[in-house]
Amino acid sequence: MPKYIDELDAVLRALADPTRRAVVERLAKSPAVVSELAAPFSMALPSLMQHLGILEKAGVVTSEKVGRVRTVSLRPGALDVLHLWLGEQRTPAERRADRLGVHLTRTTPEGDLT
Repeated sequence: MPKYIDELDAVLRALADPTRRAVVERLAKSPAVVSELAAPFSMALPSLMQHLGILEKAGVVTSEKVGRVRTVSLRPGALDVLHLWLGEQRTPAERRADRLGVHLTRTTPEGDLT
């Protein structure tokens, strides 16, 4: 069992909800204030804050409050654990096929597809 399993479980639980995935997609573009994040959703602000709390507890986002304004950011590398786990799930056959594809790309002259 991988050493990072607890982190992976937390991230997967946090991303299981479509609202939280939409928030992460938005934050991938740039940090945003909570009111801006809430705009596309038809929910009360406290409900969105609960979603943000789950994402923050899982280590996916960070937030900073300056005065009355809370800005939320995607934590750099927060989703790396998913990439790592998915990479480990690839079968040996997929890896061999990938290596074959790279080899063929390197050794086949341009325009010669026969």
